[in-house]
Amino acid sequence: MIQIIRIMNKYCTALLVQLFFLFSVSVAQTEVFRIGTATKIINNEVGSYVQGAGTLRRATQIRDNLEANAMYFSKGTFRLLMVSCDLVGLESSFVVRLREAMGVAAGISPRNILISCTHTHAGPSLLRTNYIMPVDTAYMERLQQWMVDLASEAVKTARPGKIGWVKGEAQIGFNRRVTWADGTHTMHGDTKRKDFAGLEGPVDPQHLAMFASDLKGKLLAVLYNNTTHPTIFYGAGVYSADFPGEVRKMIRNRIGNPIPVLFLNGAQGDISIENMLDHRTETVEEKLKRVSELVVSKTMELYKKVTYDDDPVLKHDYQDLKVALRSPSTEQLIEGRSILARVDKGENVGIMETILAYGAIRLQELYTNNPFEILPVHAVRIGELAIVTEPCELYCQFGLDIKRRSPASTTAVVGLTDGHGGYCPTIYGILGGGYTGAPISWCRLEPYAGYKIVETAARLLNGLFRD
Repeated sequence: MIQIIRIMNKYCTALLVQLFFLFSVSVAQTEVFRIGTATKIINNEVGSYVQGAGTLRRATQIRDNLEANAMYFSKGTFRLLMVSCDLVGLESSFVVRLREAMGVAAGISPRNILISCTHTHAGPSLLRTNYIMPVDTAYMERLQQWMVDLASEAVKTARPGKIGWVKGEAQIGFNRRVTWADGTHTMHGDTKRKDFAGLEGPVDPQHLAMFASDLKGKLLAVLYNNTTHPTIFYGAGVYSADFPGEVRKMIRNRIGNPIPVLFLNGAQGDISIENMLDHRTETVEEKLKRVSELVVSKTMELYKKVTYDDDPVLKHDYQDLKVALRSPSTEQLIEGRSILARVDKGENVGIMETILAYGAIRLQELYTNNPFEILPVHAVRIGELAIVTEPCELYCQFGLDIKRRSPASTTAVVGLTDGHGGYCPTIYGILGGGYTGAPISWCRLEPYAGYKIVETAARLLNGLFRD
């Protein structure tokens, strides 16, 4: 009997050891850092409208492909899918629908999917900023299926990998808010005028490049973050990804591999690709080449300096920030209705005059009964890198403030993510008024909205880096 008990004890001990070994291997396998990638062409049909507030043009050709590019990270229970789309922006309600469909297809929580737009002004009409031009709902239906396929592919291709990033500078953005001696501000303007009083805000030339590879060193994807308005092809009557598309092509040619290349745009609400203090005389193609070569040369320079981490700390948190909205004045509404009535009669009214009139009327119609907006603010930690996303065209000062308050050694601020909250100006911008400062439907947030985004981002980041 004693011998039988000894044999059973020995057998149970061996079984427990084996089970513990299998459990340890299983846990170790799930804790492996994995990276998945995917690319999908998302072109619209030629003949459809091209996005642009001040133009009413249909695309006569596809100059270069519009793309959606994705990077997926997993480790243990952590899941995160980041997508960059060559689009001007996506309305928040539509993004909710997209995330739900993508999450179901790919097996990811919808709130772990971050959809960013590059803000090209040579894509489909997706934001209603023009009185006459409609939103392209037929395109949006096709886009949903493309995005579902993209998410599924990114998750399926996940493999053990490593990630690295390097920070440098490449100034492709310049402040476009011009102030005048009488206290008024305009978006763009002739700074050689005698009454020019200076630029309203700062710039942010930070250029962050992230590189994902497999464990053997094969490059899987490139992600870069900089700050400007991609408007080289604004109103050109073509579909184009603008300079992000050219950058993508050039990087792929240099690497010799059609890998995903993601552009995450920064706090660019008051930032332009045009230098207000140094106007250049150059063709559209010359400008495209100059800007693209600057971005590519800096990205490839940083690639030579990158060091990788195959076991980064991964954390993610978010807050749905509720902010109040502004309302147009009675005078704005009266004048706006008068202007749109003239447009309806076929009168040739000025572009900016029509835009501001329509923006005021639309703000009143859409938000009178519910004068609040929900702004999803996300914070992501990848090793010692911090990424903050928000849905607005945030003024540059707020992006700089987020970086200054971040506990991370490197911080990227990304706008136009998880929806479109419109322009988010500083108090100076609101006082100056105009297209990106006056209360209109795409500049609707309360005066303190940007400051609340900064405070929210700082709290989230410090929570992720507390250890």
